[in-house]
Amino acid sequence: MTSHWLANWPSMPGTTDNPFVSDGFLTALESSVVCHRETGWQPNHLLIDDRLRVPAYLKSHSWGEYVFDWAWANAYEQYGLSYYPKMVIAAPYTPSMGPRFLGARGVEDINAIMTTCKNLVIAERLSGFHILFPSVQEQRWLDQLPLLKRTDVQFHWKNRDYRDFDDFLDTFSSRKRKNVKKERQSISLQGLQLQTLEGKDITESHWNAFYQFYHATYLKRGRQGYLNKAFFDDVLANMRTQLVLTVAYQASKPVAAALFFKDEHTLYGRYWGCFDEFNNLHFEACYYQGIEYCIRNKLDRFDPGTQGEHKIARGFEPTYTHSYHWLSHPQFFEAARRFCDDEAKMSRQYYLDVQANLPFKQSDT
Repeated sequence: MTSHWLANWPSMPGTTDNPFVSDGFLTALESSVVCHRETGWQPNHLLIDDRLRVPAYLKSHSWGEYVFDWAWANAYEQYGLSYYPKMVIAAPYTPSMGPRFLGARGVEDINAIMTTCKNLVIAERLSGFHILFPSVQEQRWLDQLPLLKRTDVQFHWKNRDYRDFDDFLDTFSSRKRKNVKKERQSISLQGLQLQTLEGKDITESHWNAFYQFYHATYLKRGRQGYLNKAFFDDVLANMRTQLVLTVAYQASKPVAAALFFKDEHTLYGRYWGCFDEFNNLHFEACYYQGIEYCIRNKLDRFDPGTQGEHKIARGFEPTYTHSYHWLSHPQFFEAARRFCDDEAKMSRQYYLDVQANLPFKQSDT
């Protein structure tokens, strides 16, 4: 175990190109004190051997995880037990599927990691451990182990070799296609122009404007953003090649911005902000510009973030996400199993309901 991501082992390039478990991202979270004992995200990373490393945190709350376990915490409290601290294996504040067991090659490696996790939970008197949004390959390995499995639905865009945005829209029914075109036309009618920048083209002025928008959007909700300026500055300094920034202008003045990350196959929409409200600007900056970027750069997938049924009408399709859990208390483990089974049934029904409302032509569904 180590308290800092790069404290006890060197960088291991080539393990994964996923931005959210990269050395740059995880180190930025710690150097900016976003992930720290005082914020309830105490780094407790696992070094299993010279090859296997796992981003892990001891949590004193459940904020910033996007796998909601408040009901489990309340149940523990009602019986006079402590649910916190717990351990999470995750990319903090990032509800996006990706690798969680860096260097793992099969279920044998996962077994070794799970044994380490269970021993740590018992030794440190934690309630359990939670693996959030693991990759599809890791899910196959985890499915072979006696863990609790939770199921949820997000909305992702899939690139089916579209030539351009109009080619994508041609797959929509006539009414849905007109709605999207009307939304996009409203942007120019409001005097707005958008510019999408690769990381190398992002200036300090762009970056400062983006952060001000991001921070102001949280303040409108009466709270501070999870991430501070030091975090974003570290990310810009160390992850430029994985950044994409869309900036909206009115009369040459920046009025909003959306920040994306990327890897070889996927664009990830993560942070957005604005000072003033404009009709459909959120859809344009966060979704349509991202779709155009994926088509232009031949990326396979666009993960725009969690929640948001409004994404359905814009061509984002339901996608299952999963998390895996182990609770040390045997009675609560069994109660949580029933909870997971019921939740999975509701998620499957929701998935089917959403499928019926996709905007594509009938022949394409």
